[in-house]
This record gives sequence, structure tokens and C-alpha cells, in this order.
Amino acid sequence: MTWEILFVFALLIFAIISFIWERISADLTALTVFGILLFVSVLTQSEALPTLDHLLNVFGNSAPLTIAGMFIVSAALERTGAIDLITAYLRKLARFPYRSFLFIMILGVAGVSAFVNNTPVVIVLMPVILSLSREMGVASSKLLIPLSYASIFGGTCTLLGTSTNLLASGILRDAGHAPIGMFELAAVGLPILTLGTTYLVLFGNKLLPHRETLTSILSDEERKEFITEAFVRAGSDLHGKTAIESGMLKGRGIRLLEIVRHGVAVQGDPKKQNLQYGDRLVLACRPSGVAEAHSMKGITIQTELAEGLETIATDEGALVEGVISPHASIAGLTLGEINFRQRFRMVVVAVHRKGTNQRERLFSLRLKPGDTLLMMGSTKAIDSLANSDEIIILDRPRVPARSLRAKMPISIGISASIVALATFNVVPIVAAVCLGVAILLLSGCMKAKEAYASVEWSILIIIFGMLALGQAMDSTGASLMIAQSMTGLVSSFAPDQYQNLIMLALIYIITSTFTEFLSNNAAVALMVPIALGIAATLGIDPRPFVVASCIAASASFATPIGYQTNTYVYGVGGYRFFDFTKVGLPLNLICFTVTVAVVPIFWGFN
Repeated sequence: MTWEILFVFALLIFAIISFIWERISADLTALTVFGILLFVSVLTQSEALPTLDHLLNVFGNSAPLTIAGMFIVSAALERTGAIDLITAYLRKLARFPYRSFLFIMILGVAGVSAFVNNTPVVIVLMPVILSLSREMGVASSKLLIPLSYASIFGGTCTLLGTSTNLLASGILRDAGHAPIGMFELAAVGLPILTLGTTYLVLFGNKLLPHRETLTSILSDEERKEFITEAFVRAGSDLHGKTAIESGMLKGRGIRLLEIVRHGVAVQGDPKKQNLQYGDRLVLACRPSGVAEAHSMKGITIQTELAEGLETIATDEGALVEGVISPHASIAGLTLGEINFRQRFRMVVVAVHRKGTNQRERLFSLRLKPGDTLLMMGSTKAIDSLANSDEIIILDRPRVPARSLRAKMPISIGISASIVALATFNVVPIVAAVCLGVAILLLSGCMKAKEAYASVEWSILIIIFGMLALGQAMDSTGASLMIAQSMTGLVSSFAPDQYQNLIMLALIYIITSTFTEFLSNNAAVALMVPIALGIAATLGIDPRPFVVASCIAASASFATPIGYQTNTYVYGVGGYRFFDFTKVGLPLNLICFTVTVAVVPIFWGFN
């Protein structure tokens, strides 16, 4: 074993551990891998490692460009209200029994997700599902996991259904094979959709948990409060004392949410901060506590604060839940760095992440896409926040601008044209997507700045980094070594007539395991080159193995971290980690069985 192979294996192990550990983001992990590869390749001038030019060629791969274009197309469909068509369709079904509603919802969401990126579909429909669950008298946790799973079902049916399919197709084409057809995967995807839907409809109500949303961590008294602001008067006895020491909160029906000093929120637990003259106190008062607040010594409550301070009125505080959007500029920042209170006129009461409600050290917690925030603010502040792209308010569906609804036929027409051109092989899909994006921008369906913001650049960075790692594994012989080890293992115990089938199952299991704990795109970028090496070692067509990798990378049901839509409903539905395992593991087994049974029929081991 050469040092180059050992070096590549070390990088692979580092990437896997970093993806699972999550101390740094997945895209930063991929960028680190790419940077180390570039540096070592240039420094050593090793003939076994890919050269600088070869590594930079990953940016010429058509798959990431196609994926970026489809992000823009999906965003255009969302902005013009095309995805909202399913909203009206679902609202008419709220009177149906749970199982009937679930059946139609899954089919409808899967149908849309087959051609539109899964994430915007789920994000648009989450507030709708939450609203309908209240109308139906059903816990939202009985519907949100099926919503995410339905989008995954749709992604297994077409080339455009998910970015992993496009990535695998690009790698396959670069290796000299025909790319994956638009509906080629439907031979496996449709049986998975059928059996998965049947499973959820028959057993979902029993297996899915009854979970409350984030507001359930608050008491009934906390849910009906008024927000008011006060400031500490000059000469007040409160100066130098904490709110706890002063007794100002004891038994008064008042909660101190925040201290604002010189226009900036004081970080840390506000109840434990020493007060100073002129401090502005953000208070949440129960109806009985409003009068108490006005009678407290040492502070003044009034609608207009002097010395240029903002005008604040005592207003009924509403509690709302919101999710950090995929493209939020506030992601990666703390509440203090965002200056959340001043920027959005809202107070964050709690953050829900990975099944845990966090109410302590909120100001030091760095927000991530998918985090669910419990916020309190006035109706005006909530309406203003609902119109931003930073946080998705969950108690109301988002309404696209009326001026864009007239352009809905254009966005739908562009999407249909891309599908048609790719289906009949008129032009490569990357050419159809690029032209479609240009027409969307020229027609005003979205602005160029909005288009660039809709691209999930972190996913593209992961793809580039893992493509470079896959290239290094191929050039050093690491992929061939893994392929030979796997084929040698299978041939040592399996009869000749079953070796290809067992290898197919093994590739599926490894890819599925990677997907549940890594990025699905990283799993495909790592496994497809290995699948190509295994096929070359066995002397057969690699297509069955590549198809198995595509399905396994998409069929992520057993954990909330394997697929982005699972992560979003995880926080919103108040789920626990094991809820996904309980419901999703049988689905993983269904997808595995269908894939192993169907793939050899449609893609023979020739």
C-alpha cells in the first residue's frame, strides 16, 4: 500500500468522522478536504495523486451546475405560487378522515417533489399542514414525518427528484457511460412510492408519536401575556442589583425577557444581570401583572421613552414558532450578533434543535437552518417577520406577491420544458436547465439576486469536495482496492450465481448507512466511484450498482439528520430522534427489498 493510498484513506476517515461529529459544518469539512488535496498534490508532485488541473476539473462537472440551476427553478416555482397550488388542494381535504387525508397528501406531495427540489416543497407546506392538523383535530406530529417522507418518495422517481440523482448521473457520464434518463429510476421509485404510502396509511397512526409543538414547554399562564417595556429611573434602588435580588419578579406575574443597554441587548440570563440606570427592560406580563408592573418602584413604564429611544407601546404579546430558512443570512450567528430583538422586534424564548428545547444560554447559541424558534412579539412585528426570508413563521402559510402570480404559467412552462427536453434527449439536461434559468430571469419571475440566493451553495461545496476526494481515490488506486476487497469478500462465501446480487445489496446497505449519518450527496460522491470500480472488477455493467446507490442515498428515513426535509420537520413537530427510527427503519427495509428485487429485472448484470 503506497503512502498516497494511506493519505487518501486518512482524508476519507477524517471526512466521515467530521460529518458525523458535526463540530464543523459539512461544507467546511468538504472544503478542508479539497484544500488539503490541492496543497499536498502541488507540494509533492506525486504522479499517483490527481494534478492541480485534474482537481480543478471538478468545477467543470455538469452535475453541480445542473443542481444549482434546479435550485433556481424550484425557487421560481415557489415565488410565483406554483407550489401553493397543492395548498388549496389539501385544504379541501381537511374534512376527510385521517387515513384518507394522509393517502392523498402523500401522493400529491410526492408528485410535486418528483420535479421540484424537496426542501421548498416541505417548507411551503409545513405551515399548511400545521393549520390543517388543528382543523382536523390531529396532532401535527402525525402528519409532518409523512410530509417529509412523501417528498423523499417523489425524489426516487425521476432524475430531477433530488440532487443525488443528478450527481450520480454526472459521475456516470464522466466515466464514459450513458447518463440516467429522466424517468429511468421510476422502475424502482414507483414501487417504493406505492409500498411506502401503503405502509404509512396502514400503520402511520399507530407508529407516529403524539407530540406537542414547541409552545408546549410553556405553562398556560405564559401563553397569555402582554409585552411592555420599562426603563430603570435615575436614582433607582435597582441600580447594581439583579432582577432576582431586587424581588421585582417575585409573585408579580412578570417575566424579564431582555435588558437593552445603550441600544444593545445584554447577553446572558437577564435575571442575573446587574441593572444600571437607563436600562430598558423588556417585560412579559400576565394580565394581572400589567398593573403590578406599573406600580413597581424604581422603574417607569410609558409608551414613549425620552432621549431618542424608540416608541414602544404596551401590546398583547403573541407566541409564534418559526424555522430558520435554508438561505437565511442569520444562520451561523448568535442572537447577540444578530441583535435579534432590535432587528426583528421579537424576543426568542426558546430554541428547539435535534429533539431538545433550549432555554438557557440562548445568546451564545449559533443558529442553524432548521432550528425552530419560539418567539414572542406584537402582531405588527410578527407580520413584518413573516414577510422576510430569514424565518418561516409556522402559524400561517406564506403568501407570494400578487405581482408574481401572473408569472406562474411561465415558471410552470419552463419546468415542463426542461423535463420534456431531457426526457426526449433533445439536449443534455444541463443545457435545458441553463436556458430555463435565463428565461426565468429575463421574464421577471425572479431577480438575479434572488436566484443566486436560492442556490444552496453549501451543498455544492460538499459535492465539489467529495468529487475531488473520489477523484483522488480513483487515481491512487484506493477505490480499486476497496472494490477488490469487497468482491473478494463476497466471492469467498457466496455462490457464483448470487455474487452480483449480494454485491448489489452490499452497495445499497453501505450507501444507506452513509446517508443516514452523512450528507446524501457525499454518500453518492463517495460510493458511485466505488460502484464503478466493483463493476469493472466483476466485468459487468455498473448501472445496477449506480441505481442502487441513487435509491439508497435518497431513501433516508431512519434518522432526522440524513435528509434535509427530515431535519426541518424534526424541530417543528417536536419529535425525538428515535421517532424517526421507529417509523423509518421499516421503510428503509422496504426500499432495500424493492431495490434488490427490481434492479436486476430492469438493469441486468451484463
